[in-house]
Amino acid sequence: MIRADILDAAKACVCVEREQDYGKPEDNFRLIADLWTAYLGRTIFPEDVAMMMCLLKIARIKMGGGTLDSFIDLAGYAACGGEIAKRAEGGNE
Repeated sequence: MIRADILDAAKACVCVEREQDYGKPEDNFRLIADLWTAYLGRTIFPEDVAMMMCLLKIARIKMGGGTLDSFIDLAGYAACGGEIAKRAEGGNE
């Protein structure tokens, strides 16, 4: 699988499959952020959720348990985080 294939797979996950299963990433990450905020007692933002999920995937890869799916998920979380951050800045791109 080449990098374009990995990005295509990540796009399919975050734009079709996962969105059908879990709803829009920004809504899902907002809910997760709210739950983590309540649990941790400090404010967590949706873009923090994306970065923490990226770190989870990086940790799995580092420990040797990372499969190709880990890299696909990592790309997907990064893309979602970038979109959420851009919207938070007031951008529409």
